[in-house]
Amino acid sequence: MKIIAGFGNPGDQYRSTRHNIGFEVIDELARRWKADNWRHRFEAEVFMKSGSESLLLMKPQTYMNLSGVALREASRYYKVDPTDIIVIHDDLDLEAGRLRIREKGGSGGHRGIESMFVELGVDTFVRIRIGIGRPPESWNPADFVLSRFTTEEIPLMEAAVLKAADGVEMLLARGLTQAMNQYNR
Repeated sequence: MKIIAGFGNPGDQYRSTRHNIGFEVIDELARRWKADNWRHRFEAEVFMKSGSESLLLMKPQTYMNLSGVALREASRYYKVDPTDIIVIHDDLDLEAGRLRIREKGGSGGHRGIESMFVELGVDTFVRIRIGIGRPPESWNPADFVLSRFTTEEIPLMEAAVLKAADGVEMLLARGLTQAMNQYNR
């Protein structure tokens, strides 16, 4: 079994913000996989896809900074090793629309990832980082991640969401190395 979690903040006021790009990828995967029976469990919205390998799609509802709580609960319940967790999140240090898939590493200051470290006690989970760009000099980064994309950025980010969903599917079908080789260019 694998857990695929997109990070974001719950509520309409956060919909389509930079910080919620992980939720958008989960929504795209749900559309592709015809997810129609979402449930609230583990402090998250979840959908279980059965098949040769069970997959749990998750959108933690704990707000970004506590995302690890939901992942800890789900991984304990289903006895999922952290190496079988895929987290999709925004990244200020990548240019808008760029993807980077990593097997492990630091948080880069991302509070949702820091929550994962605290709750799971390890850094060995796969991350799909989606670049949202750097804020203009006059902007506080906390305000920037809660802002919406500009008109010019929207097509780029829509393409990034599709590409990230493709990356998840490649990772599941062909493994981490092939997905990193394909999407880390």
